Amino acid sequence: MKLSTPFLLIILFNLCGAQTVEQKPVSFDFSPFYGTIMEHNPDISHLITDHPTGFIFSYNRKTYGFNEWERRYNYPDWGFSMTYQDMKNEYLGENIGLYSHFNFYFLNRSLMFRIGQGIAYTSNPYDKYDNYINNAYGSSLLSSTYIMFNYTKENIFKGFGLQAGMTIIHYSNANVKAPNNSTNTFAFSIGANYVLDAEEFPDYIPEGERTKYSEPIKYNVVFRSGVNESDIVGSGRFPFYTFSAFADKRINHKSTLLAGTELFVAQFLKEYVKHQSIAFPESGITADQDYKRLGLFVGHELRFNKVAFITHLGYYVYYPVDFEGRLYNRLGLKRYFSDKIFGVVNVHSHGAKAEAVEFGIGLRL
Repeated sequence: MKLSTPFLLIILFNLCGAQTVEQKPVSFDFSPFYGTIMEHNPDISHLITDHPTGFIFSYNRKTYGFNEWERRYNYPDWGFSMTYQDMKNEYLGENIGLYSHFNFYFLNRSLMFRIGQGIAYTSNPYDKYDNYINNAYGSSLLSSTYIMFNYTKENIFKGFGLQAGMTIIHYSNANVKAPNNSTNTFAFSIGANYVLDAEEFPDYIPEGERTKYSEPIKYNVVFRSGVNESDIVGSGRFPFYTFSAFADKRINHKSTLLAGTELFVAQFLKEYVKHQSIAFPESGITADQDYKRLGLFVGHELRFNKVAFITHLGYYVYYPVDFEGRLYNRLGLKRYFSDKIFGVVNVHSHGAKAEAVEFGIGLRL
């Protein structure tokens, strides 16, 4: 039977159209773990009494290069995960966490690195009457981060695979409420994974030749805010405000470099000044001393499509009250809603000592 040219064109159009529809492959994984709480701070040594156990359960949206950014990062996964951890200490209790995460692959996709960020609920936080021994968690809700290194083998048999490796889970409320000495669990795990419809997984789309990309210098303003408390238990939670201005230069598809200045107006520090002037007059701090700080910082953004991982390193050039030192750093996530408007969530710290979780909105011109 002879097919007409219009009919052949219709078939060709449909085939081409089908290839431009993004597929959305999915996998799940489950990893029980056994570990230990690291003594990063001697103040929590009394809380390390046994080896914590738990599990991590994850949903992963797998990529295969349909979008250009996926090819640049060797076809990562993104997804959501849940952790359960029995801290094996009556004062710490149990923690349940919910996270968003990225998986990155190396060594022919045999080595997987995951970073997850989310919130956790702890069953037994500090209480000045009933649980004053727990000086690690000052609140029921905690900020939590975990990193995982796994040897992974997928689709060994009908979609099922195995994985094994190590994980570090961090819990802290970033000084939203004192005390906040935090915990870090180092754990070993072995588990299983399952790829849905593994036999229909699409072929990876090659990256092809990398094209050069850059943008002219852009100018940004950001307003960040939140609440926090000093290390003095019961001193109260107060709002803070951070005003930032910086210039950035996107040098390629992945990286943006930046530098700028910012003003910190933290009400908790105002109360801290009052407390120190009365309780420790020998410190030289007076009640009318300025509590505002001015910093200069440099930074980097690692871009994943419309999401960026930010790292900043700063120095307080105006620093009237000594609090945790002049150097500070910032780690967090930024989401571009458009070319000019973005939101940001990050932790403002001094080394490993967190001062605040900052929520912000910014404008890039």
